[in-house]
Amino acid sequence: MTAQPLTGETPPADGSLPEGALEGLGKRPFGVYVHVPFCATRCGYCDFNTYTADELEGGGSLGGWLEALKQELRLGVRALGGPERAPGAETVFVGGGTPSLLGGDGLAEVLDAVRDSFGLTADAEVTTEANPESTSPELFDTIRRAGYTRVSLGMQSAAEHVLRVLDRRHTPGRAVAAAGEARAAGFEHVSLDLIYGTPGESTQDLRSTLEAVLSAEVDHVSAYSLIVEEGTALARRVRRGELPMPDEDVLAEKYELIDSVLSGSGLRWYEVSNWASTEEARCRHNIGYWRGGDWWGAGPGAHSHVGGVRWWNLKFPARYAATLASGNSPATGREVLTEEDRRIERVMLELRLDGGLPVEVLDRAGVDEAWQAVEDGLLRGERLREGRCVLTDRGRLLADGVVRRLIG
Repeated sequence: MTAQPLTGETPPADGSLPEGALEGLGKRPFGVYVHVPFCATRCGYCDFNTYTADELEGGGSLGGWLEALKQELRLGVRALGGPERAPGAETVFVGGGTPSLLGGDGLAEVLDAVRDSFGLTADAEVTTEANPESTSPELFDTIRRAGYTRVSLGMQSAAEHVLRVLDRRHTPGRAVAAAGEARAAGFEHVSLDLIYGTPGESTQDLRSTLEAVLSAEVDHVSAYSLIVEEGTALARRVRRGELPMPDEDVLAEKYELIDSVLSGSGLRWYEVSNWASTEEARCRHNIGYWRGGDWWGAGPGAHSHVGGVRWWNLKFPARYAATLASGNSPATGREVLTEEDRRIERVMLELRLDGGLPVEVLDRAGVDEAWQAVEDGLLRGERLREGRCVLTDRGRLLADGVVRRLIG
């Protein structure tokens, strides 16, 4: 998991954590996130910590990154109390960037590094993201044999002109074909990831995309509205007037269309932006984030969280690798969450889930706001009477606003 840097204290060079953070370790979900910072090209809307070959300096090579990753994973085991105390990974998520640029053997080596350090539980969920144009039947065969259980493919859209605006390189039909190749390789769990609300995307474009998704017979779909992030090429085009800013009302209509089509085809929402056909198809790694679990984030710019302590790594691959080569942790900032911080984060994250949030997490003012949200059609009254805050269909459209009301 990666995000923007936060302010906080300077972490110790050995990566050690406050003893209190290790209390309960292993009783909460534990996952490992691996950040692959490499991309063939930079998509115009992306503000993730990624680099093309032209943007990397010495030390930012694939080989240097992989050796540094192994060093960080070993450091992680030591920081969590050594092999006797550090939990095995219940989930692994390889994201980026473009993990599929590593090829099948490279992705297998990444998983071996996690297995050799933290170890994997017997039923571990192991996911990699992939761009359709850098996959093949051979890649899927290799990573399935290596132990990957889940693939998340960046489809974004099936409309060629929408892909051009997003600077995506794959052809409209490639994502569906890649999903079929993954299933043929033995992957039961395949996700297609969409972006909706791109300037120039019509309702019919979105309908056609959803038809293509359903034809792929995947068991999971993620769909996120386009966000124009400052500093991106897309933001510069919007600022120059070349493209319009996405319209909030149009985004809401498109979300409703997505939910209607997917729900009508057996894919049920379990988080505001995610749909799955079964309980087993849900992404356990992401659920760990949303439910306040622990995870070690390895790689440049990766964020971690253990027992209420959050830290984040150096962003540039060469500095990340050099720091680890010197025997030091790549963590560049850290914060210790207060009980109130953790309570607010629970509201922000758990409310987005289909099971909602226990009402006892709210303070008195928040409980009053929850009952008002029922009156406003944003929370389900029968569930609140049972002790849980659960969003209505309308509430999902306004989830951020509901959170603000509940936390005051």
